[in-house]
Amino acid sequence: MKFRVMVLALLLPFLAMSKGVLAAQDVPAIAAASSIKFALDDIAKQFTQDTGRKVRISYGSSGNFVAQIKHGAPFELFLSADERYIKQLSQAKQTPDDGVVYAVGLLAIAAPKSSPLTLDPDLDGVKRLMDSKQLKRFAIANPEHAPYGERAEEVLKKLGLWQDIQPNLVFGENVSQAAQFAVSGATQGGLVALSLAVAKPFKARANYVVIPQEYYTPLSQRMVLTLKAGETAKLFYTYLQSEAAQDVFADYGFARAMN
Repeated sequence: MKFRVMVLALLLPFLAMSKGVLAAQDVPAIAAASSIKFALDDIAKQFTQDTGRKVRISYGSSGNFVAQIKHGAPFELFLSADERYIKQLSQAKQTPDDGVVYAVGLLAIAAPKSSPLTLDPDLDGVKRLMDSKQLKRFAIANPEHAPYGERAEEVLKKLGLWQDIQPNLVFGENVSQAAQFAVSGATQGGLVALSLAVAKPFKARANYVVIPQEYYTPLSQRMVLTLKAGETAKLFYTYLQSEAAQDVFADYGFARAMN
């Protein structure tokens, strides 16, 4: 990674000079897990300032993006919320390699500031609300195709809540939608990505507590270039591994990648 970052540093002055026709024509489509939206938006903005090049980012659930890429979607770079989705694409010969881990995702329980739900890392507040029949709706991402939903299910099973909480669950199509449900008052709370809970739009409306990592399988978030990747996509891929980009991910509550 250090070699790539050094190369990028050497290239930046030349890239800044290439803001003309070629850079304007090469604006790659990037597929990214919704959990990294706020961090990636900040990184992409800085990338454009540093290089004069732009990227177009679509956010959604990692599982859905895998299906789209397999069916020919024109994405040049895919940032997944779980590395197993990258491995699926690699095994399907849709990528040149297995990519790299760019961050490690963490879970949090979040709730509107007006919610009767007491937040704690062991979900005792959820248990109490369930026992008193006051828990009406609780949000998680859909475990069928959203990695953060899968991990939320793991946490609820680990703490013995999964079976009893079923009637109260509200599924978001992705973790960003689940976070919207969790903080907007549509539910009394939910298990969401810490990276969303700490972002200003969510933090202003809700409280959150970090869930212990021992309650769920680590979320190693891996990215990979596709066979369609052009020059700008490759440069952005390298840029995401730079110290500056890694600092942004850390600011948004991600643990650092250990490649």
